[in-house]
Amino acid sequence: MIEDTMTLLSLLGRIMRYFLLRPETLFLLCISLALWSYFFHTDEVKTIVKSSRDAVKMVKGKVAEIMQNDRLGGLDVLDAEFSKTWEFKSHNVAVYSIQGRRDHMEDRFEVITDLVNKTHPSIFGIFDGHGGEAKYVKSRLPEVLKQHLQDYEKDKENSVLSYQTILEQQILSIDREMLEKLTVSYDEAGTTCLIALLSDKELTVANVGDSRGVLCDKDGNAIPLSHDHKPYQLKERKRIKRAGGFISFNGSWRVQGILAMSRSLGDYPLKNLNVVIPDPDILSFDLDKLQPEFMILASDGLWDAFSNEEAVRFIKERLDEPHFGAKSIVLQSFYRGCPDNITVMVVKFRSSSKAEEQ
Repeated sequence: MIEDTMTLLSLLGRIMRYFLLRPETLFLLCISLALWSYFFHTDEVKTIVKSSRDAVKMVKGKVAEIMQNDRLGGLDVLDAEFSKTWEFKSHNVAVYSIQGRRDHMEDRFEVITDLVNKTHPSIFGIFDGHGGEAKYVKSRLPEVLKQHLQDYEKDKENSVLSYQTILEQQILSIDREMLEKLTVSYDEAGTTCLIALLSDKELTVANVGDSRGVLCDKDGNAIPLSHDHKPYQLKERKRIKRAGGFISFNGSWRVQGILAMSRSLGDYPLKNLNVVIPDPDILSFDLDKLQPEFMILASDGLWDAFSNEEAVRFIKERLDEPHFGAKSIVLQSFYRGCPDNITVMVVKFRSSSKAEEQ
């Protein structure tokens, strides 16, 4: 037995000597450690590990609580969780929205469609507020956009504008309005802004923050309609650093240790430092080329629980439901442990065009 142990130890020693302690192996190890320390501070890594463990414990505890309530017939508890539940259904669009585990419901949405005058693009919006400012953007931005788009359509041939420039101008204008209002009242609130303009042949999407859009094309592929503005992204991190700011980990990566997104509307103290900006990313998509089946616009509560591909597969299997799968995916996100408000909008393409042909 002792001889076998000694033989094993001798073998392990030879392996370390010939493989692990070779100069090239040690060199690669040093390079890896240097890169790791460059991108991640040790204290922040410890914080990430601790926060991840706490999050897992929270989810496990909440799942156990729900299962216990179900066994005891405690449906009133679940009803309380959904005390702020909004739903909407019209023609080819459906929305389902819940407060979830948050103390306040700060998500908002808007749908403006003109089924009679189809020369005007439909407007779809998702706004995820922090401090209540989603209500202001919901009440102002879609109507302002509608008016400017109508003016644009009247003289489209002679106009130097486009859907992209109109979106950018009006989003930045609303942000200036908010900053003037919020600065006077010392209100530090803000909101994300995800707006989609849908015409017969073109889809234009503007995004500020971390609400997200994704489209299902004719082959069932998930096509991103927007990209989240997160502080840890290289482009955003460099911009924040150039402005004299910093990011740190406090449950998630945050600008100045405060805001979990690097672009937003409102948030005047961080705007004054120029570390958070309102500039939208705007993308356009050719509908004739993509021949989409549906698109999903949602607040980040959904994307905390689903990837783009998972969400598209989930909705694709449930398009025949009353809310085109929006209600099902919201509830599934909740049951997966999402602690945030969750709002999901599903807009169908193919079914509406088929109905019109018939």
